[in-house]
Amino acid sequence: MHHCQRFLSRPWNRRQLLSRTACGFGALALKALHAAPAAAAGMRTLAPKEGHHAAKAKNVIFLYMDGGPSQVDTFDYKPELNKHNGKNPSEVIGKLEPTQFANVGSVLGSPWKFKQYGESGAWVSDLFPHVAKVVDELAIIKSMTSDFSEHTNANYFLHTGSGLQGRPSIGAWVTYGLGSECDNLPGFAVINGGLIPPGGLDNFNSGFLPASYQGSVFEPKMPGVANAKPTEPTPELQRGKLALMRRLDAGFLGELGTSDAVESAIENYELAFQMQSAVPDLMNLDEETPATRRLYGLEAGYSQTQTFGRECLLARRMIERGVRFVELTCPGGNGDRWDQHSNLKDGHEKNCRTVDQPIAGLVQDLKARGLLEHTLVVWGGEFGRTPFAQGANGRDHNPFGFTMWMTGGGVKPGVAYGATDEFGYHAVENRASIHDLHATILHLLGIDHERLTFRFGGRDFRLTDVYGNVLHDILA
Repeated sequence: MHHCQRFLSRPWNRRQLLSRTACGFGALALKALHAAPAAAAGMRTLAPKEGHHAAKAKNVIFLYMDGGPSQVDTFDYKPELNKHNGKNPSEVIGKLEPTQFANVGSVLGSPWKFKQYGESGAWVSDLFPHVAKVVDELAIIKSMTSDFSEHTNANYFLHTGSGLQGRPSIGAWVTYGLGSECDNLPGFAVINGGLIPPGGLDNFNSGFLPASYQGSVFEPKMPGVANAKPTEPTPELQRGKLALMRRLDAGFLGELGTSDAVESAIENYELAFQMQSAVPDLMNLDEETPATRRLYGLEAGYSQTQTFGRECLLARRMIERGVRFVELTCPGGNGDRWDQHSNLKDGHEKNCRTVDQPIAGLVQDLKARGLLEHTLVVWGGEFGRTPFAQGANGRDHNPFGFTMWMTGGGVKPGVAYGATDEFGYHAVENRASIHDLHATILHLLGIDHERLTFRFGGRDFRLTDVYGNVLHDILA
């Protein structure tokens, strides 16, 4: 044994011999890459895979509303709040559940008016005038619940199905189950508008899955990702460097045997090489028509609308190129995300002004191009807000009943599912959990959530753990 224990010992037992001579997908890919890069396509981790049943959706766009939008101020109309505005919530609402903070104020009516829109007659507040025009495309889930009332744990739960750090993100699970239809872009992409949510990049991580499945973070502006432009003066010089890396990696992998870290690095180097030509083309929005740019809000007077508009437009361009799962985060500059513990009116109005036009434009554009049929769009945050005030003019976290919506990709349009009580506090009809949401997303992609497993630490893990039911009532 070497004194620092950082060298590979030379003697192998029988188990080590079988393990190390078997190597892994990285070594196979390297051999193919030496001969012809195209030959390795079928060996790559992200090669397309068959699901468990016929899929309605092929791609997912997750519009993540960081901080928790208020359901009673957006899509869950509760006139009783305005009727009892200013009253003691304990006397009117009843028992109050503990959340993050204890400074409970009076019952707080919504500062915005609600109207019914479309043939479905869905109630939408004045905060979303553009989304209201496409409301007949949406399946609005009004009975979502979460197990956590603090941002970090709730974010992990929303993204990974567990409130603990270190589990694979849903985007990683999806690409693990289905691979990607794109050879030169990641299968799981995160377009970061400026705010990484509480919990950090672990919300987009691959956890114990191979590292090739983790989310790759893009910016909604040129160059999109760092180092996309080669620094070598000639293509031949860069190919020579890559060939040397492949030979070194192949030798090391032959000594080490199967290693996720090494094999993923090999594949990620190759993907990075392919991205050098794909990313500039992806990020070039100048080829979009003026009408499309206006539709997404790229010419809006509010800079945050422009930022989120570029995110939504890039998401459409990604799924057109075969990227499997795209998540959008909120732009910065609007205060504390959607997390209005105070100044609810100012904060929610800024956030809605940021996302309303781009989201409606995305839904309209996907439908016009025939992409909405196989693209699942999901909107929501990690929890909702309380029907009573925190302080004088804010709302606390509410995981007991909140709203999310889905559209496209096999979802029944123009329906509402579930309900909260008369104050929008607790889910009382068709209560839906985050596990149910995940099970439904996987089902629409052709995956049985109970069969998508990965063995780690001596047990089979899955995104939904031992829970989750598909929400069949919102499926077309």
